[in-house]
Amino acid sequence: MMTEKWNDRLLVKLQRLQAKAASVRPDDRAQLRALLDDVGTLRDQLMRECARLDQELNRAAVRVTAITAYGRSAQSVRALRRGH
Repeated sequence: MMTEKWNDRLLVKLQRLQAKAASVRPDDRAQLRALLDDVGTLRDQLMRECARLDQELNRAAVRVTAITAYGRSAQSVRALRRGH
């Protein structure tokens, strides 16, 4: 559940940055720099979360492959015991 809270926080940060970007004046270099820094930080956090999710999906795919192989093996052993 901690991951869900973290993801929710990232979305809230993104929404705040969108609101902040809408209110920044184009001639305010300090605010633009700060906004770009915040966007870069959030992007890095999102990329790390994407990498973590990618690893989790890969682990799940490996588990599915192993379970499928185990099921096929068990099915063939049962068929051999029955004489098929």
